[in-house]
Amino acid sequence: MRIMMLTVFFFVMTIAVYVVMNFFYVKYRRSFLIPILTSTVTMIVILLLFKVPYATYMIGGKWLDILLGPAIVALAIPLFKQQDMLKKNVLSIIGGVLMGVVVGMTSGVLFAKLFGFSQDIILSLLPKSITTPIAIQITAAVGGISSLATVFVMIAGFTGVIFGPMFFKWTRMDKAMGRGIGLGAAAHALGTSKALELGEQEASMSSVAMTLCAIIGSIVGPVIVWIFY
Repeated sequence: MRIMMLTVFFFVMTIAVYVVMNFFYVKYRRSFLIPILTSTVTMIVILLLFKVPYATYMIGGKWLDILLGPAIVALAIPLFKQQDMLKKNVLSIIGGVLMGVVVGMTSGVLFAKLFGFSQDIILSLLPKSITTPIAIQITAAVGGISSLATVFVMIAGFTGVIFGPMFFKWTRMDKAMGRGIGLGAAAHALGTSKALELGEQEASMSSVAMTLCAIIGSIVGPVIVWIFY
C-alpha cells in the first residue's frame, strides 16, 4: 500500500510541477524558462529540501521514464508526413549531421585539452551531443565515465535549447531543415522537443538528426579518440 501511495504521489507531483512550469513558459516565452529545465531544477530543490532519496523518488518517477518510449515513437508521425522532403534532401541531411557530429566531438575534445582537463573528463565529454543511452555506451567503450557523460549530455541539451533560437535569429536561419538539423544534432531529444514548437518540418528534421547522430557518433567517436590519443 505504501509503495502504491509513493508511486502515485511522486508521479502526480512531477506532472504538477511540469504543468506549473509550462504555464510560466507559455506566458512569458523566455528560453531559460523551458519547462524541462525549470521542472528539473524545481524537483531537485524539492527533493533536497525534504531530504528525499533519489531511489525513493524513482518509485513513482520511473513510470515517466516508461512513458518516454511511446512518446519518442510518436515522433514517427511527423517523419511520415514529411517523408517526401526527407527523400529529396537525404544527402544534405546526412552531410549536415555528419559535420555536426565531427565538429561537436572534436571541438569538445580540443577545448577540454586546452583547459587542461583530465583524460577521463575529456572522454566523457566526447559524446555530449548524442542522446543519453547511446552516449553512455560510447563513453564506456572509449574509457570515459558514464555518469559524467550523462551530465554533459544534459548540459548540451539545455544549452542548445536555450541558445539555439537566439542563434537562428542572429544568423537569420529561417529554413526548417537547417533549424531542425541544428537542434537535433546539437541538443538531441531536448532539441527535438524545442523543434516541435517551431513546426512539423523542424521536428521531423530534428528527429532524423538525433537518430543519425547516434549512429554516426558511434562510428566517429572511437576514431576521434584514436586520432587524439
